[in-house]
Amino acid sequence: LIRTLGAESYGLYIYALSIVTYFIFIVNFGFDLPATKAVAQENDNPAAIANVLSCIFTAKIYMLFVSFLIFFVLLITIPFLREHCLLFVIVFGQTINFALFPTYYYQGMQKMKNATIIQVVFKFLSLPFIFVLVKSSSDLSAFAIITTTTMIIGGLVAILTVVFVDRLNIRWVNFLELRKWFKEAFPFFLSNSVGTLKEQGIPIIVGAFFGMRDVAIYDLANKLIIIPRTVLMSLNAALFPKIVMDNNKTTIRKIIKYEFFIGFAVIALIIAFGYWVILFLGGEMMTDAYPLAIVLSVTVLSWLVVGAIISFLFIPNHKYYLVTINQILALISVALFILCGFSIKLSIFVLVGALAFSGIVEIIFCLFQTKKYKFL
Repeated sequence: LIRTLGAESYGLYIYALSIVTYFIFIVNFGFDLPATKAVAQENDNPAAIANVLSCIFTAKIYMLFVSFLIFFVLLITIPFLREHCLLFVIVFGQTINFALFPTYYYQGMQKMKNATIIQVVFKFLSLPFIFVLVKSSSDLSAFAIITTTTMIIGGLVAILTVVFVDRLNIRWVNFLELRKWFKEAFPFFLSNSVGTLKEQGIPIIVGAFFGMRDVAIYDLANKLIIIPRTVLMSLNAALFPKIVMDNNKTTIRKIIKYEFFIGFAVIALIIAFGYWVILFLGGEMMTDAYPLAIVLSVTVLSWLVVGAIISFLFIPNHKYYLVTINQILALISVALFILCGFSIKLSIFVLVGALAFSGIVEIIFCLFQTKKYKFL
């Protein structure tokens, strides 16, 4: 896509996606973790699971409507969004998938294979359309339509599978019945909002200060990090229901120890092979992404270790506020690093360095709280 669309057009798509990601987090509103926990604890009670599905589905539709209203106001008031109105509207359609796709159900029931099959099938179905219809930078809208459409269809298939294959009745829930879920999800909403502001704010700042080509370069470096990070974080997600039920400290201690080793191994692999991967994916014009990827590789370690501590220690022990404090500290550390760095030199390395620095701050905070409360 970088080679075909060009760095400028591809960077514009990433810029739009970064903005839309804020609306995706509004739709999710932190529901997924408490919903996953509820499904895992009621995995032999279909009626209770159906009630969880109904509540979360209804709540996400409400939040989808709220997101649309905010997006519409921004679309008509911000000149840059109006200028690229069609692209932003198409990409915004991806929020529908997150309202429909019940990842929390598959995770809680330890059926992530089913969710993976649905996602992978529709990713592959999009490929022929992309190769046939996307030929130049003028086909950016076509690419966005293909991506958004396949995501929405995947979400529909996932929710229909729950209804017709798993035979769980999903109903519309009165707003008053959802108050418990909004209250329980609110700490996660706060932490997610801080995390999203930090992660998605970087490409937006890059676009504002350096241009869309640099957004594409940053995104390629970030993709190199996201691939191993997503794969490895999926291990934590798969283990979460079992850990919640067993709460074995010895097992948790081993998992955190192993994830330290895995994180350092990924950093070493990116240093050794990252340049050649970037050269293959983006060509010589994108090799500036390699040093950015090395700095960003530190975040793999922080996502693994911090994710494990939050999922296996903070949440089972009902220390939700620690999750929020951790994210706030991370955001403050990013902001301070960027302000200090930009005062010295206006460079994209300041931005990726800020992310790496905040990751180290998160690890230190989580380890300190683990020791303080004697979780292990």
